[in-house]
Amino acid sequence: MNEMAKNKPMKPHGELRQSQVVGTFGPGAMLDLPNHSVLVAGLEQWQGQGIEIHEPRLVRKIQTILNIQSLKLYGPPINVGGLDGAGPTPGIRCYVFPEWFVTQDDMDEEHGGKRSRAMIPADALVSGKWIDSNRKKKSVVPVRFVRGCRKGHIGDIGWHALVHRGKEPCEKIPYRLYMDEQGTSGDLSEVKIRCAYCKNSIDMLLTTKQDQKVLGHCDGSRPWLGTDSKEKCTELNRLLVRTASNTYFPQRLSVISLPDRSDVIKKEVDIIWEFVAEVETPDELKFAKKGNKVKAALETITEDELLAEITRRKTESIFTTDKPVKSVELETLIATKEELGEDIPDGDFYAKSLPKTVWDRPWMTGIERVVLVHRLREVVAQIGFTRFESISTRTDGDLEQGVESAPLAREVSWVPAIENRGEGVFLQFSRNEIEKWMAKDAVKARYRSLDGGYKAWMEDHKTSKRQFPGMPFHLLHSFAHMLISSVALECGYPSSSIRERVYAIDGLGYGVLIYTGTSDAEGTLGGLVQVGRNIHEHVKTALETSKLCSNDPVCAEHEPNTPHESRFLQGAACHGCLLIAETCCEQQNDFLDRALVVPTVDNLGAEFFQGLGG
Repeated sequence: MNEMAKNKPMKPHGELRQSQVVGTFGPGAMLDLPNHSVLVAGLEQWQGQGIEIHEPRLVRKIQTILNIQSLKLYGPPINVGGLDGAGPTPGIRCYVFPEWFVTQDDMDEEHGGKRSRAMIPADALVSGKWIDSNRKKKSVVPVRFVRGCRKGHIGDIGWHALVHRGKEPCEKIPYRLYMDEQGTSGDLSEVKIRCAYCKNSIDMLLTTKQDQKVLGHCDGSRPWLGTDSKEKCTELNRLLVRTASNTYFPQRLSVISLPDRSDVIKKEVDIIWEFVAEVETPDELKFAKKGNKVKAALETITEDELLAEITRRKTESIFTTDKPVKSVELETLIATKEELGEDIPDGDFYAKSLPKTVWDRPWMTGIERVVLVHRLREVVAQIGFTRFESISTRTDGDLEQGVESAPLAREVSWVPAIENRGEGVFLQFSRNEIEKWMAKDAVKARYRSLDGGYKAWMEDHKTSKRQFPGMPFHLLHSFAHMLISSVALECGYPSSSIRERVYAIDGLGYGVLIYTGTSDAEGTLGGLVQVGRNIHEHVKTALETSKLCSNDPVCAEHEPNTPHESRFLQGAACHGCLLIAETCCEQQNDFLDRALVVPTVDNLGAEFFQGLGG
């Protein structure tokens, strides 16, 4: 495999946004640059790192998931010298991938009424061109087919072995493989790989049939970690189309930074830890206090607090089970009386309760509290990836356990992360009202229908660890989508810029946080908090407009377990009403049903909100 950058500095071949690096184009992802098709290298081969991001709660979670003792979060490397090659050249190293190419259309030969293009391996190219038998230079483009497996491994297809299927490959005349294409759709049924010497050929559609085992067994290649990185693998190879959406699913974890009574202590000890790590007694602390950094820290915290924190760090296992991500956040949000956090320009979190007299209306009966989140900081980190099937986030905010994902590095000591700063609105739902709603016969009947759809989905995804989230989650999730669509019309953001965080935790509480944030220095537009001051009007609009969908009655009468539609995880939900951009949704637009929120034309009687009138 050819490496695009060796040891000497090189001019960058392209640029990505930080949010793209921590996700869509992280280590192991295929990426099309202006003049190259590449595979993003593992973290150990990146040149430099961005700023360190401090978020202890997220670090502890990732340490537990990856089973490692030490971890740091860093932003992606930034080329401060720009794309002109001047200044330092930190960046993300990539490998040329795939290493098979086909000639461009304007150089094609005709064969049997089909467009026929020569297939060329990378080692036959001269300065990125193929020189044919007439000594003419021909432009080439990367072949669009590669192989991969469910464990994240990837590699070039063995084209000679594929075409000859067990027979001795033709080696008398090199480079005589051709890709024959009929039509312009690019459909696999119209693509054939042919050997010009022995006339053997294979339809690419055949490579998609797992029972045929056409592509053979995976060899465990992990080329993003280096050309020699392999591991044992028993999976069968599967066809990957380079530009398809199933080639890369980032495994990400995010938390909202929250104020905590121990935050100040932890931050101060983080700064001086290398100077006090061996301290065990007050006498030993006297010597450590002679250092300027320790002395400065003790101006903020007491000696007793410092010693207690040192003891805690030494005796508390890093694998102590923390509370789920969302449990901590919900506890903080519902504990907000008047204010929470500090109202300072660079603060991580500041929230203020909106008086009930401002928003209390008949249709808001099920809502207990409205909190305006003036400032929030979300930290998102990538810890791995999968191919073919995504790893879903559990409804409590943690990642599904027991799911095998591909690593970002051979030895992980840090992971890429970004900070998103923005604002939001939190609506706390009444536990009592939700419990009364769940006791309704119509809701129990709807549960059986939605659960039937989930079980049908599991039949098609037997290896999935995804769990049925429960009826309160369906209700709150559907409501969040309605509110996002309504608010987007007023606050200046497109709906794709507003995200949700749904809290449905039995025994603790229920709520919905809609928020926006950006990793850019410019910040956000500042409209969500203003919208929150009139939240009752936006809730009313969201509920009224969701009663009827442009696809009714088909949408409202959809049964989740209907096999011919394959929308097993959706009730009354479609692109005409509840579905929004998947980047905004925690569950990829699954577990939605507006019949649980408002009355629909199907009139099931399972709606939560009352007091809307006719």
